[in-house]
Amino acid sequence: MIEGQETKVMSVRDAIIEAMSEEMRRDENVFLIGEDVGVYGGDFGTSVGMLEEFGSERVRDTPISENAISGCAVGAALTGMRPIVDVTFMDFIVYMMDNIVNQAAKTRYMYGGKGSVPVVFRCAAGSGLGSAAQHSQSLEAWFCNIPGLKVVAPGTPADVKGILKAAIRDNNPVIFLEYKAQYNMKGEVPTSPDFVLPIGKADIKRVGKDVTVVTYGRMLERVLKAADKALEKGIEVEVVDLMTLMPLDKEAIINSVKKTGRVLLVNDAHKTGGFLGEIAATITESDAFDYLDSRILRLAAEDIPTPYNHSLEVAMLPDVNRILKYIERLYDKR
Repeated sequence: MIEGQETKVMSVRDAIIEAMSEEMRRDENVFLIGEDVGVYGGDFGTSVGMLEEFGSERVRDTPISENAISGCAVGAALTGMRPIVDVTFMDFIVYMMDNIVNQAAKTRYMYGGKGSVPVVFRCAAGSGLGSAAQHSQSLEAWFCNIPGLKVVAPGTPADVKGILKAAIRDNNPVIFLEYKAQYNMKGEVPTSPDFVLPIGKADIKRVGKDVTVVTYGRMLERVLKAADKALEKGIEVEVVDLMTLMPLDKEAIINSVKKTGRVLLVNDAHKTGGFLGEIAATITESDAFDYLDSRILRLAAEDIPTPYNHSLEVAMLPDVNRILKYIERLYDKR
């Protein structure tokens, strides 16, 4: 999706800083709010240098009160501002739920389209840093159940930049997942301030004919590595990177499943009640169901609170070898 554009190598962390900074230069109504976003530069370093450029009016440190932060942001959005909320750990979003679910998501509907709430909630999601049970969750399925919210989860530095810029420009509240275990991951990122990716559009990260793997966010990297190993065994895997969960690009999923007849769904959230079930239902309710040559498989995190112990934390998540084994299971049923 970056073919023909001038790029430079940067980390996910730097892509986030660049996306926010470009949008704040473009639109004076955009501002960043959250705990430690100013002087400290963000708990994960995702706003380093922004206070110096934009000042304390637009890079606003707050008390430790997620309810107050989200209330201020939603109220500011209602008056025409475009807040970016640094939620820090996604787990803390539970304190923001009323403002997000009952206020931000509902306003446009309740006022016949006359009110909009252009606010982005940036959530550091997932495990991998030894942050244990209360600081390691991926809660995207909660928000996909709420009409009025958009939910995005890009998995590469370039996609992070392009989708974050789109989220900031969107007139609806957006839940933006960024994976703290990937802040240091590097890749080619377009340097143009005009680089924006569409919300609601999936990307085929790898073309194949034998098995479809649908994934997003942190698991994309592992799925692509598993696909490389599968190719060594003669299995051509097509990788569908959703990037946006709501609204879901159903067409991209259905077209890929029709081509391969086999599908594996992978994410790092808990399996039971998770978003993978919604994707599976989308396939079975469509005409892609008639093209299936095997049952749909889901591979997700174990249904346990994230352990602090490193070995247990690693074991609860899908890794490259487990993903490969699931791909082989599907292919062997040809």
